[in-house]
Amino acid sequence: MIAIQIPAWQAQPDVWLVVAALVAGYWITIVRVGPRLVSPVQPIVTRLQVISFSLGVLATWVAGDWPVHIVAEQMNYSVHMVQHLIFAMVAAPLLLLGTPAWMLRWILGAPSRRFAVVRSLARFVPALLIFNLVFILTHWPAVVNAGLESGLIHFTLHAILFVSSLVVWLPVLSPLPEIPRLAPPTRMLYLFAQSVLPVVPASFLAYGTTPLYRFYVDKPHLWGLSTLEDQQVAGLIMKIVAGVLLWLLITVIFFRWAGEDQKSSQQMNRKRELNRSLSNNQANRDVPAINAQGAL
Repeated sequence: MIAIQIPAWQAQPDVWLVVAALVAGYWITIVRVGPRLVSPVQPIVTRLQVISFSLGVLATWVAGDWPVHIVAEQMNYSVHMVQHLIFAMVAAPLLLLGTPAWMLRWILGAPSRRFAVVRSLARFVPALLIFNLVFILTHWPAVVNAGLESGLIHFTLHAILFVSSLVVWLPVLSPLPEIPRLAPPTRMLYLFAQSVLPVVPASFLAYGTTPLYRFYVDKPHLWGLSTLEDQQVAGLIMKIVAGVLLWLLITVIFFRWAGEDQKSSQQMNRKRELNRSLSNNQANRDVPAINAQGAL
């Protein structure tokens, strides 16, 4: 077996430009636009939002730069799958969590046609269809082969995946009341559907008997994998890793919902007990008054 090594470091100026644009745009918007749109008594941005956005930028950088990008583009389709999952399921939700409501409203230009389109797409059925159509498109053999042979097509596919992922996460993480999050039970159902539908294309990859991506046939693969084995690993990553991430989020939503429901029930019980106590006190005060009137 021939030992295959990761290619030497290669500059990725397009990725650096995207990362720099995200950081600069975020900072400039906070400094220049935030004070005009946010009340002086409210924070322009919270520490949690800054941390979330920073982690989203970091995830974008890791997925798009050396060595992940080079291995994904020149050697292993399984790493290409990891790259797509980082863009869609790590970077996109973190960036959305890091975006204040006023900033997203300003970016979408509310009220505008762009805002109306995003709001109509960020619903259960449209968002579900967008996620699966884009995911299938960006992993369709002919599309993948074309993207790997053309830098422009490859960048365009990543941009489509990235932007559509932001829309898909809005029903779960939207900071805008105008584009409300789904209710917890519906949110869990939405994520469950997102975890089930990709199983079909993942199965074609994981249980396929011939390589589907001709671009990788003659390429060297890390870890001694054949082209078919690498494709099967990619299918398992799509099926298992994506499913685990979504189910972890479903679990978090469930326990938060259960905790809030329990807290609400406790508050209602305390309120009823308080009302009952007040009623009893009032009744006790009324009894002496009635007795006094009877004595007169």
